Amino acid sequence: MRDVRRANRSSLLTDLFHGGLQSRQQLAGTTALSQASVSNLIGEMLEEGLVEEAGLVGSDGGRPRVLLRVRPGFRYLVGADVAETKILVELYDLAMTRLAAAEFDHDDNPAQVAALLIEGLNAVITEAEIEPSQVLGFGVGVPGVVDQDGVVDAQSTGWEAVPLGTMLRAATDVPIFVENGAKTFGQAEMWFGAGRGARHAVIIMIGTGVGAAVVMDGRGYRGANSNAGEWGHTTLVYDGKLCRCGAKGCLEAYVGAEGITQRLSEATGEPQNETLLARALTADPIAPEAVTVFTETAGYLGAGIADLINLFSPERIVIGGIAGSIFGERFLPEIRDAAARHALRRPYSQTSIDLCSLGIDAVAMGAATLPVAQLLADGGLPEVEEPMMAMPPRPRRPQDRTRR
Repeated sequence: MRDVRRANRSSLLTDLFHGGLQSRQQLAGTTALSQASVSNLIGEMLEEGLVEEAGLVGSDGGRPRVLLRVRPGFRYLVGADVAETKILVELYDLAMTRLAAAEFDHDDNPAQVAALLIEGLNAVITEAEIEPSQVLGFGVGVPGVVDQDGVVDAQSTGWEAVPLGTMLRAATDVPIFVENGAKTFGQAEMWFGAGRGARHAVIIMIGTGVGAAVVMDGRGYRGANSNAGEWGHTTLVYDGKLCRCGAKGCLEAYVGAEGITQRLSEATGEPQNETLLARALTADPIAPEAVTVFTETAGYLGAGIADLINLFSPERIVIGGIAGSIFGERFLPEIRDAAARHALRRPYSQTSIDLCSLGIDAVAMGAATLPVAQLLADGGLPEVEEPMMAMPPRPRRPQDRTRR
């Protein structure tokens, strides 16, 4: 009975969170629960402060219906994006309104990163003027492979079996969630951005590193050991350019920001630095030497996307990340053309290739949704509830006794 109740609450809460304002009658229709069950469970959640009434809507000839929503201030969420050189920490309410933010530079030392994450957590809690006990969880998006205990292996940055989850839990009582940054980016785009409504999608993130979040039938695919989606380290050119991971010919070496910048520097003679790629892409007109590099890059990226189409047959592919967004904005037609040339015709015709719609803080936002996903799955109930009170045994009457 407890499991059924949790599942029913989960269904209602998930519908309210993702569907916005709804009446009890609408919830009964979308969840297939009886009107009585909806009323009882919503009543519980209203008493708990998890759900609130948020206005009225007219009905056909009857009394106006009360609209409900997840109460934004029931709890708060913190998400962090650990990028190559910077850390962004943000605090949200349950309406995903950003209330506070903190940013730090780091040198990729795990102990320093963990300390800055805790500093950022404390800073946004203080800025938002809330208590740590009001924070539902702290989600952290990092480069590399992350197991379910928060142990990080990032070959490209030299992190080997770093117990980041344990390090953070030792410094705070706020629940900790650690995940690959491309996957948190993907979750943000699937919940609130360009992936919304798709059941089968691949969200790709292109920055210094290159990664992907694979979604199958509405669920993120992690693989047997949590490392599915390392698309940037699939081989594009046999024995090709050296990648940061130590292998040769990886896709990341050709379409990652560092690889593009290196080729731009060689083609234009300009110094290789952090601003070269953005300046070359936003120039009007783009220099002929840069156009050659970008056209080649669009071909590489299109070929990599074709592999995703042939492997997963998604209905939608979303291109994002700092480099991916800027590059895709100028060269999306060329990327689509290259994907069409390399993918099988039928799967390609059934896949849309679009740009992300969220901003540069999408990784942190997606990380903040990790504790939300737990809340929705649990129906807002604690993991361990108070045991249900057992009915006392019925006293036996004299006539119930066995006669000798």
